Amino acid sequence: MHSIFFLLSPPFKANAQQTRFNTSLGSFLAPTKNSSWLSRSGLYAFGFYLQGKGYAVGIFLAGIPEKTVVWTANRDYPPLSSNATLLLNSKGGLVLQSTKGSAFIAKISRLAASTSMLNAGNFVLYNTSGGIIWQSFDHPTDTILQTQSLLTRKELLSSVSGNGYSRVRFCLKMQYDGNLVQYPENTVDTTTYV
Repeated sequence: MHSIFFLLSPPFKANAQQTRFNTSLGSFLAPTKNSSWLSRSGLYAFGFYLQGKGYAVGIFLAGIPEKTVVWTANRDYPPLSSNATLLLNSKGGLVLQSTKGSAFIAKISRLAASTSMLNAGNFVLYNTSGGIIWQSFDHPTDTILQTQSLLTRKELLSSVSGNGYSRVRFCLKMQYDGNLVQYPENTVDTTTYV
């Protein structure tokens, strides 16, 4: 099995300005209508996308004919049915609701007041003062975008395939010593496994 990691640079230049295009409390998404929140440029979207015989939640390039997923929430969950919803609820949490129960997309300790899909491909949650309390750039999956950094002790986990986003056997880690190293998943970070 090959490991797959992506460094994605869009094939065309989008406006780099980080203007907020906010959604507020009570905003929701559903797989079959009102399925995503777009960045102001229209290049990136956060929301539902087709995965197998169901749907997943993530960030994808919306400004091109073939949706290219660059971040996936809860990537090891099975595909969702068409009656799932994603809600920025009145308690300030981004909650995925389905027939199998509820799950948080973003784990936050403070209440969110709004969200924004930024032009750089970063999905952000804001508090009532407009401060960022969570962002997808801090939680990479298998892709690093053009203005995103892979910080120390963060990792990229390879996907099972180009169109299946559950994690598999390899991870790419930025170590404290500044080395970018690939390891098999679930091994000790020692030279034996590099």
